[in-house]
Amino acid sequence: MALDQAELVQLLTAAVGEPNVLAGDDVKEEYTHDETLTAVPQAPAAVVLPATTDEVAAVLRLADEHGIPVTARGAGTGLSGAAIPQADGLLVAFDRMNHVVEIDEENYVAVVEPGVQLDQLDAVLAPLGLVYPVFPGEYSASLGGNVNTNAGGMRAVKYGVTRNHVIGLEAVLPSGEVITTGGKVAKVSTGYDLTQLIVGSEGTLALVTKAYLRLYPRPAHGATVLAPFSSLDEVTSAVPQVVASGVGPLILEYIDMLTLAAMSSHLGLELGIPDEVRESALAYLVVGLENTHADRLEEDTQTVAELMASLGAIDVYVLPPAAATSLIEAREKAFWVAKANGADDIIDVVVPRATMPQFMQQVGEIASANGAWISGCGHAGDGNIHMAVFQKDESARHKVLTELFRAGMALGGAISGEHGLGTAKKSYFLELEDPAKVALLRRVKAAFDPNGILNPGKIF
Repeated sequence: MALDQAELVQLLTAAVGEPNVLAGDDVKEEYTHDETLTAVPQAPAAVVLPATTDEVAAVLRLADEHGIPVTARGAGTGLSGAAIPQADGLLVAFDRMNHVVEIDEENYVAVVEPGVQLDQLDAVLAPLGLVYPVFPGEYSASLGGNVNTNAGGMRAVKYGVTRNHVIGLEAVLPSGEVITTGGKVAKVSTGYDLTQLIVGSEGTLALVTKAYLRLYPRPAHGATVLAPFSSLDEVTSAVPQVVASGVGPLILEYIDMLTLAAMSSHLGLELGIPDEVRESALAYLVVGLENTHADRLEEDTQTVAELMASLGAIDVYVLPPAAATSLIEAREKAFWVAKANGADDIIDVVVPRATMPQFMQQVGEIASANGAWISGCGHAGDGNIHMAVFQKDESARHKVLTELFRAGMALGGAISGEHGLGTAKKSYFLELEDPAKVALLRRVKAAFDPNGILNPGKIF
């Protein structure tokens, strides 16, 4: 039975309390969108702010009974449109479920609610000498959002992405049933891996209410090497050799000259690079290192510097700590720099690391053939290439993106390495992906969510 607005608000109020249901003019603008450049903001019928798993379960039972669409939202830092609600739906915002439930120092596990932000968790872990290593570039992002998009980031070359560190979940199914998958155990070989099925599902299968995260000792020493090259091809060709060197880089990023220039202008970044080097460098490789021992870090830094020189770097800089911090912070803000400079779309194609030179050559050819300008930087260590696409004509831009995605997939890659599909990239996914695989994913979706209330219109 369909509910009118007043009936809906009344039932939700009974579930979570009057102050925690927002409707009409009370819905904040921030709840209508995420950071996707191409998505259209949309206010929901109501915003619900639960404080407990039981309240989430009550909201989902209500929504499932009445066929009301439900979209989950963490901090709203996503880049795929997955957190944008429907006009006739509910937005479940996890602002109040923001507690670090437990830090288990013996098992190296953190248990967190979905609204906990990365910076909040890090502030708890740092005094304990521990770290949660996933760092997608926006420290205000929520752990729930990271789980739902399988967030990656600059440290993925060493530590992997979110799914490598989520060892268990508490989640609520659309029926209101609460399940726990995995937990503090290091491994499980008992039935299907529901934890990993939910990770990266963009809120379409269940709503995560707790995550069990693997922790690591926090290394005390770090260094950053910056190497300018005269071509992007030299940079991408150097990446496999850095990985093979045995230094185990924490960060392995490329930044093209246009992006670095924009960072410097927009953020006041000053690295002390001589003018003659800047004028001849077309791309830069950033290698971040860490170690628990200062002498070993020094050896690794020397190894990287010598390797960069042997691979044709114009020069090699071991950055002072302040400059290194500024560079990494600027790299984290690359999206905001691209947005401020008028980028029309941001994409994150991932290809096998060794195919990056071939892919980047095709990127240049696609841009040239379609009157587009494409700049970027990326997680070179794992082949995840972030590109800002400048092409105002929507039809021409669609052609550019289709060709970029097709080229990446032909090399064994995928449309998205960490941002997800949401609404922004789903049409490309459905056009280019294996139909048999898409059909199987639809059946998985139907098994979890037979009435189709969870984040409809996302992915499919």
